[in-house]
Amino acid sequence: MSAMTPVAYRVTDRERETADTVTLELEPVATALAPFRPGRFGMLHAFGIGEVPVSVSGTPGDRLRHTVRAVGKVSAALCRAEPGDGIGVRGPYGTAWPEPPAGDDVLVVTGGIGLAPLRPLIEEVLRRSERFGTVTVLAGYREPGEQLFLGDLPRWRSRAEVLVTVDRPEPGWPGPVGLVTALLDVAGYRPDRCTAYLCGPEPMMRATARELGRRGVPAGRVHLSLERNMRCGTGWCGHCQLGPLLLCRDGPVLDWTRAADPLAVPER
Repeated sequence: MSAMTPVAYRVTDRERETADTVTLELEPVATALAPFRPGRFGMLHAFGIGEVPVSVSGTPGDRLRHTVRAVGKVSAALCRAEPGDGIGVRGPYGTAWPEPPAGDDVLVVTGGIGLAPLRPLIEEVLRRSERFGTVTVLAGYREPGEQLFLGDLPRWRSRAEVLVTVDRPEPGWPGPVGLVTALLDVAGYRPDRCTAYLCGPEPMMRATARELGRRGVPAGRVHLSLERNMRCGTGWCGHCQLGPLLLCRDGPVLDWTRAADPLAVPER
C-alpha cells in the first residue's frame, strides 16, 4: 500500500471539548497502523473533502484519540463526525516527545489547543511519576470556555501542579489572568534539573523558551512542537519547510537548540 493511501478507521466515541473542538476516538476497521508515540501526528482524511495533520491526544490500545478544532472545511467535517462514521488515517509521522531523564522535574507549558499533543505525555509521566521529580502543567487560554480536558484536570491535580491562566476572564473566574509565561515565576521546578515541553502559538513558545533559558534550563532540555502547512507527511512535497527543516520529517518535536534559529525574531 502507498504511504499516501489512508487506512480506514471508524469513530467509536466523540467528546465535545469546547464550542469548536472535539476529541474523536478511532478504531481500525481492519489492520491498525503502527503505534503512535506521544508527539507524533497522523493525516486525518475526511472522505470527499481532504485531509489535515493532527497530533495524537491519546493512544488507548490500538485505538487513536485526536483532538480537532474546526478552523477550515476539513477540520470542520472531522468535528461533525459521529460514532460509526469512517475516517481515513495515514501515519504515524514525525518525531515524538523524548522521555524525561530519570529524576528530572517535568514542566509542560501550553497555549490553547497545544495541550492536546501533550496530553499523552502527561498521562505517561504521571503513570510513572516515581521516576521523576515534580510534574507541573501550565496552560494558557484566551478565555475560560476554551479549556480542554476538564475531566482530566482533577486527576492530574491530585498528582501534579496544574495552573491555568486566561487572557479574558469571565465573572467568577478563580484563576490567574495574563500570559502563561507569568506562571513560570510561581511554578515549582528546578531549572538545573528540568525537562520542559512546549506546544501552542509560536510567539508563546519562543517567549517561554527564552524565559526558561534565562532561568537556567538547558536549551537541549526544552522541547517544542512546531507546525507548518503539512500535506504529504513524508518529506516529499516541501510545504512544511522551516529554514533547513522539513517539519513533517525533522519535527514536529524539536529541542530549542535546533528550533531557536529558524524561529528567531529579534527581541524587543
